[in-house]
Amino acid sequence: MIRFSLICDHEHEFEGWFRSNDDFDTQKKRGFVDCPTCGSHNVEKALMAPAVSTGRSREKIALAMGEAQKQALAQLKAMAEKVRENADYVGDKFAEEARKIHFGESDPRGIYGEATLEEAKSLAEDGVEFMPIPSFPDDRN
Repeated sequence: MIRFSLICDHEHEFEGWFRSNDDFDTQKKRGFVDCPTCGSHNVEKALMAPAVSTGRSREKIALAMGEAQKQALAQLKAMAEKVRENADYVGDKFAEEARKIHFGESDPRGIYGEATLEEAKSLAEDGVEFMPIPSFPDDRN
């Protein structure tokens, strides 16, 4: 996961976590990135110093998070866990299965899995509703 410093057109500064630069761009394009203060979707990456993540620096980052960030992270983890507990894992067949459900070829049910950026773009163009689920590499995130 990559942490970006973000800023909206009203100059509210905040942070966001993304799998990659392309993930940020895709989510921004689809309107998923907005300012937590004012709700503006006109959000850009702010300049930030590069960081090298080691075991110790991760601990410092976790300790440096404010209470609101810790709560938001806990909520994201809980949401991801709830999805995994209550949906069927379909692996790399996610796009195929999501389309079948969308077009009524399979019974409606919650699913999760992996999709390439191209598959995700195609699903969005077809009107298939889906959202990325954050994945946490370890419990220190």
